[in-house]
Amino acid sequence: MGAKRGATGRRLELGIQLRQLRENCPPVEVDRLKGMTRRAAVKGLSDLSEPTLTRIELGELNFRRNVGTLRTLLRRYGVTDPELVQQLIELNREAPSEEWLTQYRAFMPTGMPHYVGLEAEAVGIMAYHPTLVHGLLQTAGYAKAVLEMGRPIEDTTAEFIKRSVDLRMERKRRVLTREDPVRLKVILGEAAVRTPVGDDGVMQGQYEEIIRLVEEGSVSVQVMPFRRGYRAIHDFAILDLGDLPSRVQADNAWGAVSTSDKPREVDRFTRRFNAMAGTAFGVEETIDFVKELARRQ
Repeated sequence: MGAKRGATGRRLELGIQLRQLRENCPPVEVDRLKGMTRRAAVKGLSDLSEPTLTRIELGELNFRRNVGTLRTLLRRYGVTDPELVQQLIELNREAPSEEWLTQYRAFMPTGMPHYVGLEAEAVGIMAYHPTLVHGLLQTAGYAKAVLEMGRPIEDTTAEFIKRSVDLRMERKRRVLTREDPVRLKVILGEAAVRTPVGDDGVMQGQYEEIIRLVEEGSVSVQVMPFRRGYRAIHDFAILDLGDLPSRVQADNAWGAVSTSDKPREVDRFTRRFNAMAGTAFGVEETIDFVKELARRQ
């Protein structure tokens, strides 16, 4: 049961199991055919609110040291199997530390810490960005230049930019250089590789990094040219979490990160990605294209 997962993956696994237990237990309301509402589940519990239970089921929180509340909840769900109870308690208790992520929380928008934790545990990621090089492909120089471009608007500090770049590079390291590197497939809009970010040296370094990653077999990158078929307007990513439900992530207009594990949404974005992959440059054609851009610098 998730023995090799980090804290985020284990919280997500615990949340999924608790939600399934709640939805499959006998209803307490006379007008319900099955399942228990979150409101009914937390009724009379002074240390567990309905919004907190929602966050637990989404994998954003666990019960920390409050195992008694977890046991009470399981009794309400009709769980009598001692082995299952102990498995869930251990899943809640033994989550490995994510101290590396904690130090960056103040520099991340709403929803981002949860996504970053899952990103580091994914077995596969498919991502698209129409106008910028995707974050997991970025060099430190490119990432810094992107943040500097938004500094007058966002009113960010030099410390914020430095810490954000450090976080970007740590995310990249954890995804691409771990013992079992994630299968990363990225589609970039032509604008993402043509639009100057920083000076010529920054762009030259970014082109070389894309070429290096692809030629080393770490990632698959395709460019969607202006003149070809379907393309999405907004960036998105799909996380394959192995035996846990896949999730799709998209940024909203306010900079917050939204994720969903609803099969309908995951399937819709997967079809969108595959449709673009079929019309974009192939990987070899993309590398030739990027090398040509690099020569023009």
